Amino acid sequence: MGGAADETTGGAPDGSGPAERFIDAAVGLLERVREEEAGSISAAGALIADAFADGGRVFAFGAGHSSLPAQDVVYRAGGLAVLNLLPVPGAVGVDVVPATLGSSLERVEGLASAVLETSPARAGDVLVVISLSGRNALPVEMATRARELGLRVIGVTSVAYARNTAPRNPSGTFLGDHCDIVVDSKIAVGDAELTAEGVGAPFAPASTVVTCAIMQAVVASAAGALAARGITPPLLRSGNVDGGHEWNAGVMAEHADRIFYLR
Repeated sequence: MGGAADETTGGAPDGSGPAERFIDAAVGLLERVREEEAGSISAAGALIADAFADGGRVFAFGAGHSSLPAQDVVYRAGGLAVLNLLPVPGAVGVDVVPATLGSSLERVEGLASAVLETSPARAGDVLVVISLSGRNALPVEMATRARELGLRVIGVTSVAYARNTAPRNPSGTFLGDHCDIVVDSKIAVGDAELTAEGVGAPFAPASTVVTCAIMQAVVASAAGALAARGITPPLLRSGNVDGGHEWNAGVMAEHADRIFYLR
């Protein structure tokens, strides 16, 4: 997985233990994203900047652990204030009991449409759909229904799944088939970077690290694109620095019509 060679699981004084190998694998994936996905990331940032400049809003969706990168850019110091989480009840993170319910909900037809149709999202907005495999009904339907409603869709997914696995939704397609822009996370099928003697399964998933970095890169690109057009990016500051709360209150008041996590 990820091209890692088998090693023992013990620590290594030369820095070649599992922890170091995982970090090396994650760095390698990030370098690939930087080299191979720069154009897609820039295009995604430009699409968000276009929507903001035209009065549109921006939403991010992911289910299970793929929700973490979506949450990472919402109400975030140093991030755009106008990024909103589009939650699907029961599928955001692993906070439901049993945790396996979230996985089951990803295969429920009609759920994404119901969420979108009752959400604030409208034509002209942008939706970022995050799904590692991109094969389940929920992310595929989320992307397809969003485009039917007139939204532009950015997909963050692993293209390897579309090449090496079968779809698991009625359309027989993958998330990437229904997006205006696709950013490939480069994560291998199985999402585990290490193997080791005596360990029965590959371990050390890197998808969250890489996908969070992709999302932050997209947001940074959007902020840069807005500034290049002479539009002040609506950025939040840390509430733990002097004046941060006052700054954020001003930004939120100015853009209240595009911020939905305060309502």
